[in-house]
Amino acid sequence: MSHQIYFLGAGPGDPELLTRRAERLLKECRVVYLPPMYDQTFAEFLEAKELFIPFEYYFADLIEQIKSQLTSGPIAFLVPGDLTFYSPFQALVDALGPLAVVVPGVGSANAASALLKKTLDLPGVCSRAILASPRTLGDGPDAPTMGDFAAPGVSLLIYMNNIPLPELVAQLREGYGKDTPLALAHRVGHPDEEVVVASLDTIVAKVGNRDYFNLDSPNPRPALTLVLVGESLTAEADPTWWDYRRDNIWKYQDNS
Repeated sequence: MSHQIYFLGAGPGDPELLTRRAERLLKECRVVYLPPMYDQTFAEFLEAKELFIPFEYYFADLIEQIKSQLTSGPIAFLVPGDLTFYSPFQALVDALGPLAVVVPGVGSANAASALLKKTLDLPGVCSRAILASPRTLGDGPDAPTMGDFAAPGVSLLIYMNNIPLPELVAQLREGYGKDTPLALAHRVGHPDEEVVVASLDTIVAKVGNRDYFNLDSPNPRPALTLVLVGESLTAEADPTWWDYRRDNIWKYQDNS
């Protein structure tokens, strides 16, 4: 009888952001698949467990190995970020079918927003949030750019950026049509997390030669830097919205 494999949303990699359900399931599993670095950040949860890095296997070999291991007990799979956006693990979930259980976690966008202490859809300032990645937009002449998603009133979250910062800023500046706040949330949830907040007109000078996107490195892996752009990053909420909601939405009215 086969057991189940639990794909546990591990967020940006902070073990304190692991959900109680994910922690409970992780304790039940003797075999754990995880990305590099997680063997250190989640070390307290991994004692006496067999650890495997899934990226070292070809797909068919990985599926065969997982199914063989499932005959001996449940398996945990620590999913970086979350399965919700830009996850390479969807094919595994599909191939394993009913054997796979997906457990949601605290996504990187949630963690970055909390670090900035800002809501991304602020009434009267930003009416919508868009998640995009230049890695998935395509390279053809008709492929959209980041500037096509940028506009006043939009909070834009850019995953896995592979565009040099000056070029990215130029595209965003064209879309927003004005100087707009921008934040680089680097290695959120890790001990060396860092946030750089500037604007489209000042961010390049503020960053200098720092390679936040790993573009000059021979290592092709995406850097752990999320880009957030939009007026809500520096705007202050209008407190009159609170009273409006209190009187018109939240207030309990007894119509009996």
